[in-house]
Amino acid sequence: MFSRDSWSEIIEALSSNWFRTLLTAFGVLWGIFILVILLAAGNGLENGVKQGFSGMATNSMFMWAQTASKPYKGLPKGRRYNFKTGDVDAIKQNVPNLRYVSPRNQLGGFRGANNVTRGLKTGAYNVYGDYPEIIKQQPMDITSGRFINYSDIEEKRKVAIIGESVVTGLYDPGEKPIGTYIKINGVNFMVIGTYKKKSNGGGDAEEAQKEIYVPFTAFSQAFNMGETVGWMAITAQDGSSITKLKSQVFDVIKSRHSIHPEDDRAVGNFDLYEEYSKINGLFTALNFVAYFVGILVLLSGIIGISNIMLIVVKERTKEIGIRRALGATPWSIRAQVLLESIFLTIISGMAGIVLASGVLALVNYFMDGMDTSEMMFLNPSVNIGVVLIALTILIISGLLAGLIPAQNAIKVKPVDALRTE
Repeated sequence: MFSRDSWSEIIEALSSNWFRTLLTAFGVLWGIFILVILLAAGNGLENGVKQGFSGMATNSMFMWAQTASKPYKGLPKGRRYNFKTGDVDAIKQNVPNLRYVSPRNQLGGFRGANNVTRGLKTGAYNVYGDYPEIIKQQPMDITSGRFINYSDIEEKRKVAIIGESVVTGLYDPGEKPIGTYIKINGVNFMVIGTYKKKSNGGGDAEEAQKEIYVPFTAFSQAFNMGETVGWMAITAQDGSSITKLKSQVFDVIKSRHSIHPEDDRAVGNFDLYEEYSKINGLFTALNFVAYFVGILVLLSGIIGISNIMLIVVKERTKEIGIRRALGATPWSIRAQVLLESIFLTIISGMAGIVLASGVLALVNYFMDGMDTSEMMFLNPSVNIGVVLIALTILIISGLLAGLIPAQNAIKVKPVDALRTE
C-alpha cells in the first residue's frame, strides 16, 4: 500500500484510458452527490418546519369542553358543560409532572365584528384572558413595556398587551401606545406592552399580531365570565410526555363534570407533542428514503467500476502472468486490483462530496439575503457525520467493486496468461 511503484502503476493503469476512467468515476460521483443533496434537502426542510416551533413549548396540549356523547348518572347525552376555574386546581393537584396549567378565555376575532376602539379608530381583534405562563407556552417577543404578571392577576388590573398589527390599526405612525387606553367591548384597558410573534401553522404573519392579551381575572370580571374557563393550555415537565399524561387530565375533568369515563368525545384536545413527534418521525423516514435512493444510485456507479475493473484485468492478463512467473504472490495481485478499485472509488466519491458542498454553499449564500423567518426551507446542510458515513460507504464499495476482478486475476495460471495475446 505504501509502495511508490504500486501507486505509479495505479495512476498509469487509470490514465491509460482516461475517458473510460472519467465516465466510470462519474457514476460514483453522481451517486454520492445525490446522497448528500437529498440529505441536505431533508435537513433544510426539517430546519424550516422546526423554526415554526421555535420558542413554543412543544410538550403541550390545548383542551376544551365539548358535548357529552353518552348518558351518565341520569344526565342525558348531548349535554353541554364548561370548564371551571376549580378544574385548574384539581388538575394541578391530581396529575403529577405538569409544568403549566393555564386557563384561557377568548372573545372577538379579526374575522368578526369590531370589538376594540380607540378614539375614532376601531378594529376586530382576538382578545385573550390569560395567566403569565402563557408567554412560556407560546412564542412571543415583547417589543415594549411588559407582559402580564401575578400582581395583575391578583388585583384584577385592566391592563392589556397588544400586537404590532393592533398598534398599526389603532395608533398614528410614531405614536407610542404604552400608557394609553383602548376600549374592549366598551371596557377601558390600559396598554402596558406590545408584542410581536410568528404566525401559527405557517399562516399570515400579520394576523398573528392582531391579538390582545389581558389578565384572566380582569377578563372574567369585565365580561361576566364568572368561574367559566373557555379552554386550557397544559404543558408537561421535561422528561414527561403530555401524550401519556393527558388521559389522567381527562379523567379529572370527567369525574368533576359527571361525564361517562368512556366518553372520548366530551373533551376536545389538540396534542402539540403528538403532532411534533409525527413530524420528527416524518423526517426520520425522509432521511431513510434519502439514504436508500442515494445508495441505490451509488450502487449503479459501483457496478460500473466493477465492470471496468474486469475489463482492465482482462487487458492486463499477460502482465499478470509475467508477474506471477517472476514470483508475485496471489495476495499481491489481489491487493493491486483492490487498491486500484478503492482509489478510483474514493477519488470520484470525494469529487461528488466537493461538488455537493459547492452547490449547498451556493444555495445558502443566496438564502442569506432573504427573509427566512416564515420560510419552510432553511439552511440545507449536512454534518461531518454524514461525510464520514459517505467515506465509509465509499471504502466498502471500492472493496466490493474490486473483489470479483481481483479473484479473476489470481485464477489465471501464469502459463495460460503468458500465452494470451
